Amino acid sequence: MAVSGFEGFEKRLELHFFGDIDDDDGNNMLGLRLLDFESLEQVLLAVQCTVVSAVGNPFFDAYVLSESSLFVYPTKIIIKTCGTTQLLKSIPPLINFANNLGLTLQTCSYTRGNFIFPKSQPFPHTSFQEEVIYIEHNIPNNHCYRKASVMPSKLPAHSWHVFTATLLPPLKSPHHATFTVEVCMTELDRLIARKFFSRDSKTGDLAGRDMTELTGIDTINAGAFICDFAFDPCGYSMNGIDGDRYSTIHVTPEDGFSYASFECVGSVYDDPDDIVETLKKAVRVFMPAT
Repeated sequence: MAVSGFEGFEKRLELHFFGDIDDDDGNNMLGLRLLDFESLEQVLLAVQCTVVSAVGNPFFDAYVLSESSLFVYPTKIIIKTCGTTQLLKSIPPLINFANNLGLTLQTCSYTRGNFIFPKSQPFPHTSFQEEVIYIEHNIPNNHCYRKASVMPSKLPAHSWHVFTATLLPPLKSPHHATFTVEVCMTELDRLIARKFFSRDSKTGDLAGRDMTELTGIDTINAGAFICDFAFDPCGYSMNGIDGDRYSTIHVTPEDGFSYASFECVGSVYDDPDDIVETLKKAVRVFMPAT
């Protein structure tokens, strides 16, 4: 195990399913949201994290985790975890639980940036090649359209790793008009980073609320309902709920490996200036060097 700080860069898994979850006649439409809490806990146990706070609305359920976030829609699950979690170990139980609900995997998408402390990562996250092999062994063989790629950036230390697998022919998704934007920020402004350290031994929901207001996170999307949490001795997570869209922020504020991420959902039907303004607000909150 390498001597290191906390790994902020998240691993992100998104699974889309299809199947009969009832329809227009007032029947349930809950789909994956029918998974009981014990089943979700079983999945998270394999990943090595727990639920610390939760909220839901008519469209989806959002969970703040001890290591980032989980979002459950009727036919879509998104798990984002940081640290040394074993995120990909959630794939087998999630597919199994979904199958028990009459749902079939449609697409699998896994993404991550470069780890700050790669030597600290456990199997199957020891390398991108190992991750791809693990995913391919744990998804159905009929997902024959598969692609793994490493997308470089201007900074060699910040490549983006992407693996996708889809049924052929691709089935139409009800979410085809939406997209996800992620911003990964390092070397946060030190004065701002200090605001994410616990004060007076306060942690949890109340301390999270204080951090949300103190830093201006609540102004990024003023219309969202925010579920926030502060960790001991430092760190912060929040999920924002706005109709059928989520946003999420995770902060590791320690000097030397400070990190914050912001993720939100947009639509091709939105005014393009809206997403740009939202991203500008998020970056202004943290004032990162990179």
